[in-house]
Amino acid sequence: MTLEGRPGRCGAHRARELGTGRRGRGRFSPTIYRVTAPPAAQLVATLRGVRALLLDIDGVLVLRGRQIPGAAEALAALEGLGIPYRLATNTSAISRTTLAAHLARAGLDISLERIVSAASATATHVARRHPGGRIFLISTTDARAEFADLDLMTGDEADLPGARAAAVVIGDASDELTFATLDRAFRLIREGAALVAMHKNRWWLTKRGVTLDSGGLVVGLEYATERRATVVGKPTRAFFLEAVRELAAETGPPDLHAAEVAMVGDDLWHDVLGAQRAGLRGVFVRSGKHGDEDLARAASRARGGGRPDAVAVDLGEVAAALGR
Repeated sequence: MTLEGRPGRCGAHRARELGTGRRGRGRFSPTIYRVTAPPAAQLVATLRGVRALLLDIDGVLVLRGRQIPGAAEALAALEGLGIPYRLATNTSAISRTTLAAHLARAGLDISLERIVSAASATATHVARRHPGGRIFLISTTDARAEFADLDLMTGDEADLPGARAAAVVIGDASDELTFATLDRAFRLIREGAALVAMHKNRWWLTKRGVTLDSGGLVVGLEYATERRATVVGKPTRAFFLEAVRELAAETGPPDLHAAEVAMVGDDLWHDVLGAQRAGLRGVFVRSGKHGDEDLARAASRARGGGRPDAVAVDLGEVAAALGR
């Protein structure tokens, strides 16, 4: 994953070029939005009583490695309003340290303590559920930093006769993933290891365009081993509530409740609807990979669909609504 880029231009009445990717077509069509009016009344009403935010990264702050215009100004506005936030991302290819460095190069100064990633959340989950257990980790070299405190099994150790692991953990391993690695995971799971997935994303947008994510590999291991994976990242309830707990330590009394937190994202299923199922408010922004076609498709689904609590052009409009 590469987030390198340059800061976007700002201006009160500028034209904003934002992406609305189409699922399944493999193309990305930019759409021009002009924001000249106050935030929509529905958005203002939806955010009334919100004390903290969870923000997705791709599609809310950056897109294809570049800062979405106005993102830095929106974060500054949240700081000025005294609204704490966490970046809640399913990124599993890089560590939070590297992610923070990439965001800085895109003009966004965010400390790693403000980031909750699928990789960091999974490391916490595995440490809690399998204390002291041997872990076979499928990830990039950089993402392994999040698992430094765990007992990680090497590939050679996994190949030994009678090898056992407490859990197999899989995230985005990119070009480092091989058949031999998947085969080791397959054998360990058959021997009793738990299967833990950092997330189950199908695809994401990179500079190359629509790119395969690790969800398909997780499903493949589930099929081959006849075991269900424990998914830690979005859209699971556990992920959102863990992020709320982190925010609660910053907001102080009175206790922060999930209903007082809004998740802002461009992914209807993983961000918005997942947060709503966990008791948070869900705000959809049009600055990322999904657009009105996806809103309509989600609303029409008999099962697994729904509607966001509110829709905004981008994070800047969300910040403006919180300030009213």
